Amino acid sequence: MLEIPEIKITVRLEGNSEHLKKVTSSRDAYKVFLQCFDSETFLLREEFLVLCINNEDCVIGFYRLSVGGMTGTVVDLRILFTVALQSLATSIIIAHNHPSGSLIPSEADITLTQKIKEAGIFLDIPLLDHLILTQDDYFSFVDEGLLT
Repeated sequence: MLEIPEIKITVRLEGNSEHLKKVTSSRDAYKVFLQCFDSETFLLREEFLVLCINNEDCVIGFYRLSVGGMTGTVVDLRILFTVALQSLATSIIIAHNHPSGSLIPSEADITLTQKIKEAGIFLDIPLLDHLILTQDDYFSFVDEGLLT
């Protein structure tokens, strides 16, 4: 018999725990992601997280998909969409941090975002946005017209 490991998403958002956090803008997503990233290593290594969103635009939970080094991390689309499917998400928002402080997306960031968008279309789990976070600010692919 083959055993398949479970993937568990985390719900750890400050505020009223009886109501899920509604996300209707990149600023809302940024505030949620700030609570999810590891503040002790934020300036040391890249992390890639996914927010699972329900059909009311509320956060079901988040999953830390990968933790890398100072200049990059690996993202496996199969794991990302396993998380989305198992959480019954109707959409997702992704984010990663740039310890360097740069808000400029790399070509790899742009290519990865496009791949995730296309996979989401196929699975009927749309990618709503991709944020790059730094210590002081964020970059939204939607706000900058890179995710249409």
